[in-house]
Amino acid sequence: MFSTLIPAPDQPTPRARFLQLLGTALASRQFVRLTLGKYRGGEAGLERLLVRPVMLRGAASLQLVYRHTTKDITKNHPVAEALAVLDGLIGPAFQNAHLHTRTQEVQLTVKEKGGRDKSLLRVGKAAPAEGASAEDTADDGDGDGRDSAGTATAHNREKHRLLSLDRPFWADLGVTTAQHQLIPAMSRKWRQINKFTEVFASAMAASPLAGAPKDRPVGVFDFGCGKGYLTFAMHDWLRAQGRVPQVTGVELREELVALCNDAAARHGLDGLRFDAGDVRHYTPVGLDVMVALHACDIATDYAIDFGLRAGASIIMCSPCCHQQVRPQMKTPPLLRPMLQHGVHLGQEAEMVTDSLRALLLDAEGYDTQVFEFVSLEHTNKNKMILAVKRTETPEGHADTVRAQIREIKQFYGIREQCLETLIAARGRT
Repeated sequence: MFSTLIPAPDQPTPRARFLQLLGTALASRQFVRLTLGKYRGGEAGLERLLVRPVMLRGAASLQLVYRHTTKDITKNHPVAEALAVLDGLIGPAFQNAHLHTRTQEVQLTVKEKGGRDKSLLRVGKAAPAEGASAEDTADDGDGDGRDSAGTATAHNREKHRLLSLDRPFWADLGVTTAQHQLIPAMSRKWRQINKFTEVFASAMAASPLAGAPKDRPVGVFDFGCGKGYLTFAMHDWLRAQGRVPQVTGVELREELVALCNDAAARHGLDGLRFDAGDVRHYTPVGLDVMVALHACDIATDYAIDFGLRAGASIIMCSPCCHQQVRPQMKTPPLLRPMLQHGVHLGQEAEMVTDSLRALLLDAEGYDTQVFEFVSLEHTNKNKMILAVKRTETPEGHADTVRAQIREIKQFYGIREQCLETLIAARGRT
């Protein structure tokens, strides 16, 4: 951890230690981005400050984007000058600071009580995919800068993504014009597609698939794929990495299946196809990655179980609707004043449902995270459950996790959860 590089006596306050961590990350080229929030200064309309690395005339610099309610103001500084600016802003103006490096996340909360510094500093391991929106994390470049996991990037006009708008199939899907220009109404969708691809790429790097030979096909099944935006994106990204994609989109609406198959055939996209079907009745061959976004209620549980039965290396779900658990929940006496409001009870049911799903995946041998997929400003269906298969699970770990599941169910009076029932039916719990 970077924190081991900081002698506590020399840097006694959390704020000072945070600034030292920031300087260390920049000096070691581990810096990815910095976000300052909870603005308390006097500039009207200023909400947050986004900081990222850029290259200006061959020199490493930092770009500071001052995000206001109705506008953005961008300023570029040499690194040393930018650090001085940030030193004057962190604490006096912005109360929250969130630093992302290649290996760590560092969060500072500036607080003062009774004239004493009560600030908090938290240092943790970086997640495979952070919860910021793709707009905030994307680089500026035309392909010659470093990617979003790198340090300095080329300072060009167009945002650099893991995907290219030049691909002709985007026009078939209504994302671009025939001249490969992004259709304005699709800008948010384009950010979502790119953010998903970032998550997918990080999961691939952390999964057993990372060490597989390049000529080994990667079997991806995208259930409820709709118009196929993400299905095409995964196929395109895998090809760009020199992998052999075998990507299948599964969708109930036959008109969308026909549209996507026509586009794939028109552009000669081998290893990409679309089938009409449902996750409950579909039988795949060679599944490595299972994707199911916005599957309603227990359809998410069936999709996860589908991935488990197939031994998927990666399971990616974005749940929608949480109807099964909520009617069963008996509000614990201590929580009744909180959960008397319907909106809070609904949020609690979502949290409990997805936590149980994550714990069940953990017990089945997967490193699992639940995080914000994209910013709420882009979609309200923004939660992602990402599970990557472990190569080894410590002895007794699964039993410990299952005991936690039983305690949670008992606490809330939950009699049944669909994914647990499906797993139990195969004699796995």
